[in-house]
Amino acid sequence: MATFFGEVVVAPSRAGVDDDEAAEETLEDQEIRRELEKKREVDVLWSWRAGAAAQGAADEPISCSKLVVAVGHNAAAFLSSFILDSVCWEVVGVVKLWNEWCRTTNTTNVLPTDSFCLFYRLISDPTVLLCQCSCYVAEDQQFQWLEKVFGCMRKEGLQVTILSTCPVAEYKTQESTLTLPSPFLKALKTKEFKEPVCCPLLEQPNIVRDLPAAVLSYCQVWQIPAVLYQCYTDVIKLDTVTVEAFKPLLSSEILKSLVKDTSESTKILKKLLTTNEAHNNIYI
Repeated sequence: MATFFGEVVVAPSRAGVDDDEAAEETLEDQEIRRELEKKREVDVLWSWRAGAAAQGAADEPISCSKLVVAVGHNAAAFLSSFILDSVCWEVVGVVKLWNEWCRTTNTTNVLPTDSFCLFYRLISDPTVLLCQCSCYVAEDQQFQWLEKVFGCMRKEGLQVTILSTCPVAEYKTQESTLTLPSPFLKALKTKEFKEPVCCPLLEQPNIVRDLPAAVLSYCQVWQIPAVLYQCYTDVIKLDTVTVEAFKPLLSSEILKSLVKDTSESTKILKKLLTTNEAHNNIYI
């Protein structure tokens, strides 16, 4: 979890666990545990282009000035509708993982309902990367994700923006959540992020969770300027109103230079929702 409000997090304890009981793990149990750990490994597969050999790109950290990470279907749909353009961007990375909640697809031609994690690079400026992550990254996989993604990038000069959604019921306030104008945005930033934010800051005692919190915490530790924009919504599925709640971010310093012709954005968003509905109807 990430709040940076100064609370103390108590580490897990093995107190009360009998050493003999812990040592009773059989060889078969050890093998099962090893196989499960192997299955839960996170693989980040990069396919750098523009003249850079894959092996060479893997050996030397790349320069990255901007990284935008969209976590969840609505945040990913926002990038697809307002930022991504097949003429200007190319897929350069795929994350493969498995856990109890998802299994990523092996293709880059994904549906809005698929579990996927793709990285795109701006062709005109290879230092700009986008990440669409619609898959659930379990707690025991988040450190691997961070190490393998950020491990290939130079941290000097890097700025990170994270987009995510959260149920409005999790928002803690003295007011009734029924009266809140859902959806709405809140921001949480690292100490090094000095630019103006596009919405009010997240108040105490609210927290953020899962991969968005992990990315923001990683940036805090490594002193990387980063900001998380979390959209609180009462709709859990892919939704036009929730996607468009991110539109104020189009004027932010990190995104305004990446915005494509928005005249087609509404059509693209409607197409995504239509595809999503058609895909869902197949399983009804």
